[in-house]
Amino acid sequence: MTKPVNVGVLVSGGGTNLQAILDAECAGLIPDGRVACVIASKPGVFALTRAARTGVPGYVAERKTLGDRFEPEIIRILEEHQVGVIVLAGFLSILSPDFVRRYEGRILNVHPALLPAFGGKGCYGLHVHEQVLAAGCKVTGATVHLVNEVCDGGEILLQRAVAVEPGDTPETLQRRVMEQAEWKLLPQAVELVCKRLRDASAPEKSNDTEDKTMERFETLLSQNRYPGRGILIGLSPDGARAMIGYFIMGRSENSRNRVFVEEGDVVRTEAFDPAKLTDPSLVIYAPVRVLGEHTVVTNGDQTDTIVDFMQRGLTFEDALRTRRFEPDPPILTPRISGLVSVSEGKLSYRLSILKAGGEESCLRFFYEYAEPKPGEGHLIHTYRCDGDPVPSFEGEPKTVAVGNDLRAFGDALWQSLDPERKVSLLVRSVELSGGKYEQIIYNKNQK
Repeated sequence: MTKPVNVGVLVSGGGTNLQAILDAECAGLIPDGRVACVIASKPGVFALTRAARTGVPGYVAERKTLGDRFEPEIIRILEEHQVGVIVLAGFLSILSPDFVRRYEGRILNVHPALLPAFGGKGCYGLHVHEQVLAAGCKVTGATVHLVNEVCDGGEILLQRAVAVEPGDTPETLQRRVMEQAEWKLLPQAVELVCKRLRDASAPEKSNDTEDKTMERFETLLSQNRYPGRGILIGLSPDGARAMIGYFIMGRSENSRNRVFVEEGDVVRTEAFDPAKLTDPSLVIYAPVRVLGEHTVVTNGDQTDTIVDFMQRGLTFEDALRTRRFEPDPPILTPRISGLVSVSEGKLSYRLSILKAGGEESCLRFFYEYAEPKPGEGHLIHTYRCDGDPVPSFEGEPKTVAVGNDLRAFGDALWQSLDPERKVSLLVRSVELSGGKYEQIIYNKNQK
């Protein structure tokens, strides 16, 4: 499966349409695309703040400053981020025919009227709504279209009608058109065009025997800018090994200041640069410990709680009922945990997430996989996507495909994570016959 299409969003103001796209991406409504960069036509606009909040690189390309280098600078940024689809989201600078031809069929624009009515030169922003009211229209709306060399003249992708109400002003009508049409249509159109491009570039399937219930973890992770910390456990296709993966990511300097180190069967985190460590309580722990036929993997010090309880004859679930989500408001990061058990040549595993149902309430979820299918695994992570604050993971662990080769498994996981925010990854395979394990650690910070 091809990777999601990189999307570049061009803006000139507050970025409400940009926010609609970012929110839709976070909600999983644009599976075939991801916002890779935002380019503003002037400095200081709030759209750049929206981009920064979700970790999207933001740039300024101002025509009056750059002159003839205006469009070349935009092209440079788009090519740097390998952008396949461009969205004009309130971008108030006209692009040249040469630029449009360069990205033919891949530039989208949202217009606050039902084209071809109230389109063309001079029809933008409040001017459109003023004209609609002056004409006495009872219905208006919004259009998303492909951009060509004719202003507002490209192929119409989607439209939605909005009623004009008695007493409307240009401002009230503008707000209603945005809320009822623009913010809904634009993410749909972005997904539509991104899917077209992915379908056109996807290789033909060799057969129809692929298990449609399993997704590719590479796709799920590469289109999620910030899954946070994640656990993946599964059974190799040959049925001979448990496959385990655990990764950590970070947005802050404190969170990224870590490496994984091995100490026998135990894996622990430590500060890469001790002088920069500001809060060790939530970032320094042993994510992996072994207890006989069991391997425990978690995103915090609940690893020790689980091992302690099991040594006393209690269960994985008993241990986690004494724990809560992390005390890091306003995020309240979930605690995720996994237990891999190998007995009599058979694999079973469990996953859990403890997440906030409010600042006081803790929601505890447990998942048991007693008879996993060969080649099948399950992925859970702490965050649904990037945000401010970061939203917690929702739903059940994702059913994903895993392979036989540990190095290939680890490389695929590592390459799927956002290159700026990934910190460390551990992958381990455990033989079901004998319990022998192999392990590989990836650290972005290298000593």
